[in-house]
Amino acid sequence: MSSLVWIVPGNLETVTGGYAYDRRMVAALRDRGWSVSVRELDDSFPRPTSAARVQAAHVLAAIPDGSSVLIDGLALGAMPSEVEREAARLQLIALVHHPLAAETGIDEDTAVALEASERRALAAASLVVVTSRATTVALEHYGVARERIVVVEPGTDRAPVARGSQGAALQLLCVAALIPRKGHEVLFRALVMMPHLEWRLTCVGSLKRDPATAERLRGRLRSDGLEGRVMLTGEVDAATLATLYDGADLFVFPTLHEGYGMAVAEALARGLPVVGTPTGAIADLVAPSAGILVPPGDAQALAAALALVLADAHVREQLTHGALRVREGLPSWEDASARMSEALEKGPRERIQR
Repeated sequence: MSSLVWIVPGNLETVTGGYAYDRRMVAALRDRGWSVSVRELDDSFPRPTSAARVQAAHVLAAIPDGSSVLIDGLALGAMPSEVEREAARLQLIALVHHPLAAETGIDEDTAVALEASERRALAAASLVVVTSRATTVALEHYGVARERIVVVEPGTDRAPVARGSQGAALQLLCVAALIPRKGHEVLFRALVMMPHLEWRLTCVGSLKRDPATAERLRGRLRSDGLEGRVMLTGEVDAATLATLYDGADLFVFPTLHEGYGMAVAEALARGLPVVGTPTGAIADLVAPSAGILVPPGDAQALAAALALVLADAHVREQLTHGALRVREGLPSWEDASARMSEALEKGPRERIQR
């Protein structure tokens, strides 16, 4: 039986796309016969406290020699000294959803420090797993050779086709934590430009990961007079989310940067057309027949795309047909875990020589 230690920062049950990927892949690998043990680090990563780094060092030191250890990039990129110390005796595998320095809303000095830190940490890994081809390209800037990288995209669960709102006001759905990178502010600016159209927007996602951003967005809704048309639900359970997907007419995802875009795949799995941005793997996921993609941060372009879809039933119908075609070709978690298993078994096995 193959064995693997999977290290994550904080609680594996955290509700984000990255943690969902980790959870599902751990479960899927176990189903394939792998022995996977999970180690949870302090939740202060990727800006760890001194105590968090000490704890992480102890966790790594306690792992037996020769073990395969996959470390989620939220932690790995922020502890280069710790992984460098263990690289000669452990088979270290980096899992990069997207580079830490690519996060929106951080200052330039922080971005420079994160890039330098992650560059060092990645050099200590014998294999780098990324969740999209776009991240492969991004890591060229970090000096990671292509032969050390393998793309393992997320799977998608089969889901029933959304029935839609079936009402006068079309229901828009956005599933993303309220943090700067997800582009809610751009979306709200776009919606202000179309008061004459009948729509309602539900935003599902954590209001607690970045309270300042959540409060600023609430203030914008008040000042723009959108409070009655936009609902911020916070995190919801799986049954509630399924109900919201079922009642949606259009999925909106104005993200400024993405590693993959799992929420977009989940929407397409329900046959929902998408208006979003071509970041991460979204440009690959959303065929031109299944949605409209606009430049990140461009509120005017987003407003134009939304207005076109909202105002023209024929356009909506065509995009829905396109989304249904995409739905049939989405990879499963079984496909994804097979790819991960193969990468872990056959990927570069040599240790970094120091």
